[in-house]
Amino acid sequence: MFALHGRILEVDLESGASRPLAVPEDKWRRYLGGAGLAARLFFENFDPGLEPLSGDNPLMVMLGPLASSGLAGASRFAVCAKSPLTGFWGESSCGGNFAPELQAAGYDGIVVRGAARQPVVLLVDDGRVSLEPAAELWGRDSYDTIDAVKQRYRGRRAVKVLAIGGAGERLVRFAAACHDKHDFAGRCGMGAVMGAKKLKAIAVRGTGRVPVADAEGLKQLRRRVQGRIKESVPAQSLREMGTNSTMDLGMMTGDVPIKNWTRGEALEISAEIGGPTMTEKFLVRPGACWRCPIACRRVMKNEQSPWRMAEGPGPEYETAASFGSLLENADAGSILRVNELCNRHGLDTISCGAVVALAVECAERGILDAGQLDGLALGWGRAEAIVELVERIARRQGLGDVLAEGSRRAAQRIGGGAERLTCEIKGLDLPMHDPRAFHGMGLAYMMSNRGACHNAHLVHPIEQGIATWTELGFSDNYDGQSSAGKGELVKRAEDFGVQCNSLSLCVFNMWCYGSRDPLDALRVTCGWDVDMDEYFTTGARTWLIKRALNCLMGLRAEDDRLPEKILTPVPDGGAAGSVPDEELLRREYYAARGLDASGRPTAETLAAVGLEDVAGRLQGA
Repeated sequence: MFALHGRILEVDLESGASRPLAVPEDKWRRYLGGAGLAARLFFENFDPGLEPLSGDNPLMVMLGPLASSGLAGASRFAVCAKSPLTGFWGESSCGGNFAPELQAAGYDGIVVRGAARQPVVLLVDDGRVSLEPAAELWGRDSYDTIDAVKQRYRGRRAVKVLAIGGAGERLVRFAAACHDKHDFAGRCGMGAVMGAKKLKAIAVRGTGRVPVADAEGLKQLRRRVQGRIKESVPAQSLREMGTNSTMDLGMMTGDVPIKNWTRGEALEISAEIGGPTMTEKFLVRPGACWRCPIACRRVMKNEQSPWRMAEGPGPEYETAASFGSLLENADAGSILRVNELCNRHGLDTISCGAVVALAVECAERGILDAGQLDGLALGWGRAEAIVELVERIARRQGLGDVLAEGSRRAAQRIGGGAERLTCEIKGLDLPMHDPRAFHGMGLAYMMSNRGACHNAHLVHPIEQGIATWTELGFSDNYDGQSSAGKGELVKRAEDFGVQCNSLSLCVFNMWCYGSRDPLDALRVTCGWDVDMDEYFTTGARTWLIKRALNCLMGLRAEDDRLPEKILTPVPDGGAAGSVPDEELLRREYYAARGLDASGRPTAETLAAVGLEDVAGRLQGA
């Protein structure tokens, strides 16, 4: 087998046993790897009805077959489990250099079963596997933990670390896992899954290599892709100003959420927290994942009071929007501070910003009284209270303990109409892109298997014209504020784009790839002659097995819906008066995807992609 070892590591935290598990080549080809292969392994080996915060829930860290290829953006990895936030299939994608290091250590992935009695570190060192006691690390934040683990296992080659902070230990349902301080498996609560297992960190180190099918062809492909990236305007913007380069344009098109999704424009806020201002005021230098020529990471520093911050990771767009525009907060320094707090505690900044916005609106409407606020002067743009509430969420103190359950559960506990103020789908808070500006994105949110997601497909760049693959049947000029025809668009953009989370390929790099570049990548690395029909079929198969898992976990058609806030028009801005047609979008999509009225894939749909065993299980359920 080329490009892969063909084995993953299985570890049982209860017994301390570990063993390699062979994964045949045909299974890799059918699901490619990453989150797609993880979903298949979950379907085959685990009960969908399991409790997410129990030892029964597997933590699956999976690579794609391009992990060690050196191709731009191909060094990501997926962290998967049943989500403690949503109760459905959970997956999170993470960048950095963990994936190539794990493969160098001898494995293409890790499946962690059970729960340890005391905190542990899982060490994978050039094929040698051990569970190391970590009681002294419990209670330390993610940055300190990573430093301590690197110091503990220091040697000629540094270990790469995936760790949790206090939020994961306290089972905050949207806790993240942190990789070497700059990269996060943020969404769906994978940090809480690690915390429930008493798994403080995973450390990997290796010196091995995997052969590829065509080394010279891979070199040529790397040069070709890097040439595309060098010429790409979006890639240049990402390099110069990071992901926050999109803030100003997004504010004009109506893409940026403001005041908990109730305003359509706030140029005075984007001028203070957008990419140009953040770059000018705080940027020390850009940073990059392993062998990535874009370098969209921001290394920042703030020397101004009251939010001084030593040099370290700066906020991405999603963080700037969720703690900036969403809260009407124009204090850029406070956003850097919140970003560092979330990083250290291990919190998904999207879901954290969303629950803070929920609390602010509840306070404004009198749903939360002074006793519940416990001295917090919550309000729009009140940076000090925002920062303090983030600390309380991470520590599960007072109101923070309620909000740590996630916006859906928190609203149910708060009552008084709070549920109407949330903006989540299937329990996962919307990313910071407003579907009233782009209705295809709204449908993609409705149908994404992990809940509202802008990276489980390529709808975002296609509908907005950031990237065009017209040879695949995509238009180069969509009307974003029209719902008609978006069902087929989203279905095809999923089948093409879900592969990014299987190949573990960064979507920003994928914006610059030609449509055949992923096929050529599989040919020169794995030796597989995959044509476009097979590639799209693999995407459909991957989407459908995740959907089937969700159906087995209790998903219903009514879960494929938009929040009330998104069905309420904003009065101003680029999306003023625009509302997605939820019924039309769902009807078109169900027809295109082959789902029945209950939202389940039909037997014919599953058989068409070789999932007859899945059809039988769904029918039995």
